[in-house]
Amino acid sequence: MIDLKLIEEKPEYVKEALAKKGWEFDPQPLLALITKRRELIRSVEANKAEQNKLSASVPAVKKAGGNVQEIFAQVKALAAENKDKEVELKNVEAEIKATVEVLPNMPDPDLEAGAKENNKPFYVFGKKPEFSFKAKDHVELAESLGLIDYKRAAKISGSGTWVYTGLGAQLEWALLNYFISTHIADGYTMMLVPHILNEESGYTAGQFPKFKEDVFWLEDSEPRKFILPTAETALVNIHRDEVLSVDDLPKKYFAYTPCYRKEAGSYRTEERGMIRGYQFDKVEMVQYTTDDGSDVAFDELVKKAQALLEGLGLHYQLDKLAAGDCSHSMARTYDIEVWIPSMGIYKEVSSVSNARDYQARRGMIRYKDKDGKMHFCHTLNGSGLATSRVYPALLEQNQQEDGSVIIPEVLRPWMGGLSVLKPIKK
Repeated sequence: MIDLKLIEEKPEYVKEALAKKGWEFDPQPLLALITKRRELIRSVEANKAEQNKLSASVPAVKKAGGNVQEIFAQVKALAAENKDKEVELKNVEAEIKATVEVLPNMPDPDLEAGAKENNKPFYVFGKKPEFSFKAKDHVELAESLGLIDYKRAAKISGSGTWVYTGLGAQLEWALLNYFISTHIADGYTMMLVPHILNEESGYTAGQFPKFKEDVFWLEDSEPRKFILPTAETALVNIHRDEVLSVDDLPKKYFAYTPCYRKEAGSYRTEERGMIRGYQFDKVEMVQYTTDDGSDVAFDELVKKAQALLEGLGLHYQLDKLAAGDCSHSMARTYDIEVWIPSMGIYKEVSSVSNARDYQARRGMIRYKDKDGKMHFCHTLNGSGLATSRVYPALLEQNQQEDGSVIIPEVLRPWMGGLSVLKPIKK
């Protein structure tokens, strides 16, 4: 959530920043509500002070033989007047909250305005693989190698799903173990979080209220609950409504979960197989930092995601996203995109983002500095990594002329020492 004080003090600055995300924001109605709230608070407090003053005069009036009933009548009238004003104040505050909570996070000043077309690739690792034979796509490879069963997945679940089988399941598990062991070695705390979350968790993460329809909701649950779209949603709520010590920061977490997304139904025809699905595996990193420590944390998360792909030997590029392509809650995002040869394009396998204090304001996540002053934490997240696009890239980039696929060396400990996946005999 954007700082209300910042909107009040620099309304045009906020308006221009949000315009870079393609968000039309007129601050004047909100400023009018803020003024009205201030006037109501002043009036309510003055009214209460008058009530207290009159009530305090009762003993003296009684002692002097005066008519205290008139005082009681005045106090009663003031209380009734204040009750109406307090209702109005509550309504104004609700309207302010409803206006501010749907606003996206302000992009960092150095981001380009506009959407995806203004994203800037600025780093490339390795070279695009070239094949002297007719290369296969990951769907054909996965089926010929006996790794994925799409037909039976469609039978038991529907489109946009898949079943890992045999060595295919081992390869998926090897990727996850490689990611997990790396994060543990880097000093991150592993968390296994619930997959069913309450509505407040979605609100703190900034996904609600705007994107309520993008998640799977549990029917007849009270209070309302939904299935997590990413482990970030859970991890950024771990310290909701808490005050941390500056000595405890940064806090570095990661979690493995399946991720559940409704968006899969709108995928393009070229996004076959595992490129986009309703459920996929991902390891997610999250950091809680001081307000002046998040830039360092951001660079660390980017480098960690890059190192994972480089350890696999996969060709990728690093993109700095334009303001309009950063997600609703984020001030800054870099995408790590792996090359999918059959598609001839790069596909995102990790988004590393800095929410600044946007999520912490929504979830009241604060820390106390050495002087006892309270600050909102900064929260950051980064995929480390999502497998559903790493897996296809691994198959396609490492395929051989005989239809086999070389297993990256870092994964072989979890593959029983196997170095090559070979086509199965039908």
